[in-house]
Amino acid sequence: MKDQEYIEVYGARVHNLKNIDVKIPREKLVVITGLSGSGKSSLAFDTIYAEGQRRYIETFSAYARQFLGGLERPDVDKIDGLSPVISIEQKTTNKSPRSTVGTITEIYDFLRLLFARAADAYSYNTGEKMVSYSDEQIRQLIITDFADKKIAVLAPLIKSRKGHYRELFEQISKQGFLRVRVDGEIKEIEKGMRLDRYKTHDIEVVIDRLLINESAEKRLEETIKTALYSGNNIMMVIDIDNNEPRYFSRELMCPTTGIAYPNPEPNNFSFNSPKGACNKCNGLGIMNEINLHKVIPDNSISIQNGGIVPLGAQKSSWIFKQIQNIAERYKFKLTDPIKSIPKEALDIILKGGNESFEITSKTVGVTRNYKIDFEGIISFIENQYANAESTTIKRWAKGFMDEVSCATCGGKRLKKEALHFKVSDKNISELTQMDVTELAKWFKHIEKKLSEKQLIIASEILKEISTRIQFLLDVGLDYLSLDRTSKSLSGGEAQRIRLATQIGSQLVGVLYILDEPSIGLHQRDNQKLIDSLIKLRDIGNSVLVVEHDKDMMEHADFVFDIGPGAGRHGGEIVSSGTFEELKKQNTLTADYLTGRKEIEIPKKRRKGNGKFITLKGASGNNLKNVSVAFPLGKMICVTGVSGSGKSTLINETLYPILNAHIYRGVKKPMPYKKIEGLEHVDKVIDIDQSPIGRTPRSNPATYTGTFGEIRSLFAKTPEAAIRGYKPGRFSFNVKGGRCETCQGGGVRVIEMNFLPDVHVECETCQGKRFNRETLEIRYKGKSISDVLNMTIEDATDFFEMIPKIHRKLKTIKNVGLGYITLGQQSTTLSGGEAQRIKLATELSKRDTGNTFYILDEPTTGLHFEDIRVLMDVLNKLANKGNTVLIIEHNLDVVKLADYIIDVGMEGGKKGGKILCTGTPEEVAKHTTSYTAKFLKKELK
Repeated sequence: MKDQEYIEVYGARVHNLKNIDVKIPREKLVVITGLSGSGKSSLAFDTIYAEGQRRYIETFSAYARQFLGGLERPDVDKIDGLSPVISIEQKTTNKSPRSTVGTITEIYDFLRLLFARAADAYSYNTGEKMVSYSDEQIRQLIITDFADKKIAVLAPLIKSRKGHYRELFEQISKQGFLRVRVDGEIKEIEKGMRLDRYKTHDIEVVIDRLLINESAEKRLEETIKTALYSGNNIMMVIDIDNNEPRYFSRELMCPTTGIAYPNPEPNNFSFNSPKGACNKCNGLGIMNEINLHKVIPDNSISIQNGGIVPLGAQKSSWIFKQIQNIAERYKFKLTDPIKSIPKEALDIILKGGNESFEITSKTVGVTRNYKIDFEGIISFIENQYANAESTTIKRWAKGFMDEVSCATCGGKRLKKEALHFKVSDKNISELTQMDVTELAKWFKHIEKKLSEKQLIIASEILKEISTRIQFLLDVGLDYLSLDRTSKSLSGGEAQRIRLATQIGSQLVGVLYILDEPSIGLHQRDNQKLIDSLIKLRDIGNSVLVVEHDKDMMEHADFVFDIGPGAGRHGGEIVSSGTFEELKKQNTLTADYLTGRKEIEIPKKRRKGNGKFITLKGASGNNLKNVSVAFPLGKMICVTGVSGSGKSTLINETLYPILNAHIYRGVKKPMPYKKIEGLEHVDKVIDIDQSPIGRTPRSNPATYTGTFGEIRSLFAKTPEAAIRGYKPGRFSFNVKGGRCETCQGGGVRVIEMNFLPDVHVECETCQGKRFNRETLEIRYKGKSISDVLNMTIEDATDFFEMIPKIHRKLKTIKNVGLGYITLGQQSTTLSGGEAQRIKLATELSKRDTGNTFYILDEPTTGLHFEDIRVLMDVLNKLANKGNTVLIIEHNLDVVKLADYIIDVGMEGGKKGGKILCTGTPEEVAKHTTSYTAKFLKKELK
């Protein structure tokens, strides 16, 4: 084979890679597998992708590069045969409320173009189709419809607005016009003419009055031009005999009422542009509205005792003095219950008011003036929410508000004009609310319903939309709708949307690197995903996938297994070849693939403690008013195809209810009718995959709290006591003990104006993060810096005699993370590792035996062996009487559960029902459940 048929990597040493050389075949589907933490991502993302990215940025001019910030060259000798690289990871979704599935896939951009160019406009007043004319058409219509009649041609200036309009009349008079039509009556303009400023008026200027016959044609042409110019492209013709108005416009206009729409542009349909966005909610579709019940939860309490929650109990402040004035004016006391306060007084307290009044003192007989100038509690909370800079104050204000659909646009995000443009009786918002399957059907039949002119304009746009919708169907996202916000997508869904967008771009000769695309995907949809990747390969791209999924490995052209262990025990290529060659090797991966090793099915299932938490009538998102009982003291697994409603049921409904009950959490659960059995749990813990820290200064030691203990231990050594060092001396985040040259970072960033920033080891502390004096303090011969560089495995033995530290480190080791170092930057940990550190932190705390643990897809990023280790830990929790609830597709986990709740049938609108519940053996007998079909094979 020619050299160019491979991507060749020589001497890769990033993170834990042991100076490895790899030849990756080009234009093939290649899978990199291996234990979690063995170095798969280090090879795929931190070496190959980072170098591809760096070379791309190197092609920019020096001027452009200074704005991008440079990229470090990965620690590798050389990489040959590298194509342009595109990485599709899980973490890159946009969390903005303005980003939706439609905008990410660009389908919405094409829809906007379709509506701007091919839609019919309808009047929002009468529902009639809007019309627009050229000047010549207007002239012909007037000549035929008003032949031999006397007419007045007018230009509308003001429509239903208040004001006295004196300046407007002066301006019209200066332009040489003599008459105006005010509220349907033609008047001559007089000097100083003005109207009632508090009434709404319609004003048109009379351009000309003429009899329509042959001699008037030339004059009519001039009149039309002047009228359209003055009336901003709209004019009005009145038959003088019967005073009936008729409107004509160059733009879209309602023939009966004369309202006009501007000519549509794609921007008019964008909720991110001021031209299209609803003015009330600014295109978000939701508003925060004050909930009076939260402001005054109990109207039998008095104001003095804190009946108005935002104010609290009475204290001596300006606000209470104002309320005292209102009380004097409306003759009530602050000690009266709120329900007995007069309605006008309560309105002023809540909504504000201005008035002055006099009160005569009964004892002295002196009259005093009081002034109420009160903005009102509701306005105050709204102002704080809109304008406060502090997030704490914003959160406080939001506590009295409910998120409600915007009343003006009904949650549709657009102005009413945009919603009255229709293609085949559907407006753009109705299309974005359909799920992708429905939308695909609609577009299939649309061509038959369009006029010939519309078809010519729209044929290319329709082609683009249909292919993009097809790609979404191909990656198994048929249940999403285009208006679904991107922040509500799971990591796997977001990654597959990006994959669909990439397939849609039809690039060739690119290297795609994917990070576990099968996450959150049910076995049923796995084949669709694999077919999409094969399609990418077949059009001439190289596809490199970091993956643990057996089906994916079977379909790959080539598989690399990295190991043999994790962390410093990994970083080598233990086998490479086709799937069949891989199975013959003597590696951990091969053992699980061939069945030499397996995760064993338990002999008997736990009985649980007989208690239940019962959730009734859950109806959030796509849930169909479901009721579920969660048996306590068991390991429960919630399964179902992607988008069937598992996360809505657990993360959006059950967890917020438990959290609010036990910890007074503020997250609002999705709608449900009632919940029973909360008294049976006294602690709830939700362990997800979000990173444990966003800065390089955060690490496993600081997150788990071990570092605090270690610092106290160092502060207690005799030498530290003599020098008077406190625990703070051993922190690299505070002045005192840290190296000030690098401020405790261990590396210094040297800014090169036109070249990439260079990270060099700090020359003062040689990367140890602390100053010389601090490093002189030793415990068992090790300095604080040596301890941070120890792996968890070594540290567990080192701190054996210190129970507090030993217990925490041992749990991290037990969840299979013995290979990471105590001081490893949390930004370098994978999602699976971060989740297991959180799990270890929770495990090291004393459990109550009544704790409810919730884990969302904990097998992400885990190899078969890692799953076995993780399940051992979770089984120990359940054995102590705790409840462990796992949302999962991985059958190795599902088969170990004591109780399965299967949600289905499909995703999206066809989902949201509970199909079956029971032990894995009972669920496997179910006839229609997709999970049952795959579980049956697994239990054999």
